[in-house]
Amino acid sequence: MRFSAGVLLFRRHAELEVLLGHMGGPLWAKKDAAAWSIPKGEYLPEEETAAAAAAREFEEELGLPVPAGEWVPLGDVRYGTKQVTVWAVEGDLDPALVVPGTFEMQWPPRSGRMQEFPEIDRAAWFGLETAREKLVAGQRPILDRIAEHVTGALPR
Repeated sequence: MRFSAGVLLFRRHAELEVLLGHMGGPLWAKKDAAAWSIPKGEYLPEEETAAAAAAREFEEELGLPVPAGEWVPLGDVRYGTKQVTVWAVEGDLDPALVVPGTFEMQWPPRSGRMQEFPEIDRAAWFGLETAREKLVAGQRPILDRIAEHVTGALPR
């Protein structure tokens, strides 16, 4: 099992909105539906707490610290061989200020050529209905949990 942790930033405008990042790199470049993620990343439980990893990964992926606010535990989701622990924080952040971290991978495949790509290539705010279409399927249960936290009821 691999462990990841992340922070779902949310705000209350005309509707509840969440901040998602579009996954970077050539594999995701031409995809939009199910190609966005909660800012998160892997950690080793014996070396770091999930909360510390969530804060670190948020800053690594977005280039900005988690805004000040209460950390609301939204629990875990499991998909594939990954368990993701997520907290919600109410706050605001201008996506234009995001300076994403990078990763390196061989591209094109089997070329022997290493290239650097952004971890996320853009960030944006979405209402829950749109976020459900954009977010990778394994993370979608988190949207029900944030809705329940904010409104006290599950979305339709």
